[in-house]
Amino acid sequence: MAMIIHIDVMLAKRKMSVTELSERVGITMANLSILKNGKAKAIRLSTLEAICKALECQPGDILEYVNLDGEKKS
Repeated sequence: MAMIIHIDVMLAKRKMSVTELSERVGITMANLSILKNGKAKAIRLSTLEAICKALECQPGDILEYVNLDGEKKS
């Protein structure tokens, strides 16, 4: 399984820089970069909420689940 992070897409739609988002959310550029590049192992709900608020979007606009195990969905 894999989680695809679409922060770049939302940043482009909102014409917002990574720097501006990090300031609005209150996380470092380094941590936002880790999240944005899909290298984060977890995200706090409070951080996800702050990102959604700053980007005026829903969690599903940022996160996408992709099944890489070949399992069938029931």
